Amino acid sequence: MSEKALRDLNTIPGSEKKNESSSKGSFIKPFVGNMDENVEECLKKNSVSLVSPQMNGNETANPEVDTGNSEVEYIESENLNDLEDVDASLETLLASLDSKNWVMVCEALNNVRRLSIFHKEAMLDMLGDVIVLVAKSLKNPRSAVCKTAVMTSADIFSAYNDNLIDSLDPLLTQLLLKSSQDKRFVCEAAERALVAMTKWVSPVLLLPKLQPYLKNRNPRIRAKASMCFCRSVPQLGVEGIKSYGIDKLIQIAASQLSDQLPESREAARTLLLELQTVYEKFHDLESTTVSEHQPDMDSWENFCQSKLSPLSAQAVLRVTNIGREGLVLGS
Repeated sequence: MSEKALRDLNTIPGSEKKNESSSKGSFIKPFVGNMDENVEECLKKNSVSLVSPQMNGNETANPEVDTGNSEVEYIESENLNDLEDVDASLETLLASLDSKNWVMVCEALNNVRRLSIFHKEAMLDMLGDVIVLVAKSLKNPRSAVCKTAVMTSADIFSAYNDNLIDSLDPLLTQLLLKSSQDKRFVCEAAERALVAMTKWVSPVLLLPKLQPYLKNRNPRIRAKASMCFCRSVPQLGVEGIKSYGIDKLIQIAASQLSDQLPESREAARTLLLELQTVYEKFHDLESTTVSEHQPDMDSWENFCQSKLSPLSAQAVLRVTNIGREGLVLGS
């Protein structure tokens, strides 16, 4: 190298030398932006995969691709493992459920599921507050949070049964909404949660909660509520249906026969056939008290005509007669 070139090199400022040498080797780009930047946006920019928290080799999951290129794995209830530190999880649970960090919320929801399965007594005192926050997550526009909250709801129903009845309304409203919306994988999960609800919550307590939704302005919500109502009634049993009031139940079912959506009408038809079967069962048991001269006074037809308007009675009898004929032909 010439003497002039050496002199030129020595006159370059130190900062420029550093930049020149950096360009020739590895260069770590510094963080640019606000450190408090929304976590969700950071994850979107970096396409970070989110794996459900506290998973290990024993937990398997069903992967779904969520908005923002973030892969979320949803763990089925039977594959959830117990918490390592129950007390610590309980201490931070409500704050984590209410976090603005959606990853933290998903982790907290899965912890609610673990507590419901393995330590339900430990969470009982805060169950009402937990349900309010789970319902809040059901409203979250991010499908990962929403579906995890739906799965959490199913585990809560399974664990707490009638203990949650006073806190049920927020969950019920949101699950009916989610089960009637267009995101298929969220919709299907919500329907499974509603099935769990009708399985684990006593029908005597659940049916009054469902009734207002049968008159909801949204036809899809009415349809989902009708399906829940139809599934719940048979769990009363013959004596339970009689005690609850078969006349009340037949009036509810009859009102759904003319509903807008076929799901509502089909649920009503199924329920009416169930009520007819139950009515005839306890009518047969009491038939010895009926006068021989008035054998038809307590028939299903007369019962319907005495409890319903003429048009409603006609519609109900048409459904039950067709249903009965179908059963006879199919036997």
